[in-house]
Amino acid sequence: MSAITTTAGHAQQPRASTKEWIAVLAGMIGAFMAILNIQITNASLLDIEGGIGTGVDNGAWISTSYLIGEIVVIPLTAYFSNVFSFRRYILVNSVLFPLFSMACAFAHDLGTMILLRGLQGFAGGVLIPMAFTMVLTKLPKNQQPLGLAIFALSVTFAPAIGPTIGGYLTENYGWQTIFFINTIPSIIMAIALALTLEKQPMQLSLLKEGDWAGIVTMAVGLSALQTVLEEGNKDDWFSSPFIVKLSIVAFVFLAAFIFIELRVKKPLVKLRLLTQRNFGIGVLVNVLVGVALFGTVYILPQYLGQVQRYNAEQIGNVLAWTGLPQLLLIPLVPVLMKRFDARYIGFLGISIFAISCFMNVMLSADNAGDQFWVPNIVRAIGQALVLTPITAITTAGIAAADAAAASGLTNMLRNLGGAVGTASLGTILTKREQFHSNIIGQSVTLARDEVRDRITTLTGYFIQHGVADPTVATHKAVVALGQIVRRQALILGFGDTFAVIGIVLSLAALALLFTRKPQAGGGAGGH
Repeated sequence: MSAITTTAGHAQQPRASTKEWIAVLAGMIGAFMAILNIQITNASLLDIEGGIGTGVDNGAWISTSYLIGEIVVIPLTAYFSNVFSFRRYILVNSVLFPLFSMACAFAHDLGTMILLRGLQGFAGGVLIPMAFTMVLTKLPKNQQPLGLAIFALSVTFAPAIGPTIGGYLTENYGWQTIFFINTIPSIIMAIALALTLEKQPMQLSLLKEGDWAGIVTMAVGLSALQTVLEEGNKDDWFSSPFIVKLSIVAFVFLAAFIFIELRVKKPLVKLRLLTQRNFGIGVLVNVLVGVALFGTVYILPQYLGQVQRYNAEQIGNVLAWTGLPQLLLIPLVPVLMKRFDARYIGFLGISIFAISCFMNVMLSADNAGDQFWVPNIVRAIGQALVLTPITAITTAGIAAADAAAASGLTNMLRNLGGAVGTASLGTILTKREQFHSNIIGQSVTLARDEVRDRITTLTGYFIQHGVADPTVATHKAVVALGQIVRRQALILGFGDTFAVIGIVLSLAALALLFTRKPQAGGGAGGH
């Protein structure tokens, strides 16, 4: 760690040097771009699916393969940065990340796209925990809240603005352009890191001491788990032999991974850190917030696309209001943390985030972009107050030597929470839609005058619009009525799904109150 300068006459308050701040900010560019790319394809999936000639069911793998790459590599980062040196490892991945990204634009089939997105996620996943580690190791404790606020901006603003950027580029310039957006920021990042990070020797001898059993079991277990989560809902979960077999693989390998990590002298992931009260509860809160953070960015575009038939750019414009206010609010959070207990700030933020979800529970066919403006602003206010205090609480008391391990574990589990949340919410949406469809369907019968009148009206409509055969027109009327029922059931299902996200956030808010008050300044001790 480079020396810290102090400002004369200011009670010897340690201050990070300009060089260290440049390194930290360059790392934040990488974290922002890596997290942005989880969601940047969400609003554009239909266009990408058409471009590479795959079906709607398989298109989700374009996002999932990237997330698998990230989740697997994040806990490996601390180890490999020791083996190859922090500077060399982050520089190599800051170059590989935009290269794999650009390669995705030239993919012509689903298999190639999945492979390239996985590799992009593998390179991008390195950049997230390394940015976090630099905050904990290069900034003194009194400046860490500011560093954590900038990191929080990356984690919460990037997913919110991702579909906006992706949607705009797709509608105006073609879906390929979203994979070129990383190029210039990555060049700036690589140059800044090359000039500011100190050179360190590689320690290739550590490869012999590596926890390879842990690496293999974790990689296989997490990949299998993520595949189960992605494919489960589509294949009706455990009624599919493929899902059953893959679930067994995930369980066996992850159980073996946990057993190995608790037994070996130099574990890949220091699971014992979870026994520290603030870290353990903080990670749990992070996971629950991850469910909501990724879940809302998944559910709202689905609603706007499926129910309101919005295109990619229109979806992006609605989601923009969950991101833009955070640019103004997050920089104010470190000031609040100097005056108020971080636990209460975090509790308030999560509670406001939960309220924004409950505001979307009573959805109707009239709820389109304009009606989401107020809930999205409320959500942005809540999200702005969430991550900085949670991170300060989670890392309070973590030794500088454990900063990289804590960073990897926190970021991996938050992203895993997002993956589990997205899959679970997709299933909840499907089940609740079926439930409401059955309930509504019981009322829509030919025994009711209103139903017969509606079919007669629709039949007349189709005859007036060119359907000559009355029998065909009646059939079309019945189909149209069925679609109306399905749409209403879908809307109610989305409302229920937002309620579940609100409940998850309520549990996270309550859990946060069981942490100990962090020391003033928050964050891990790096000095």
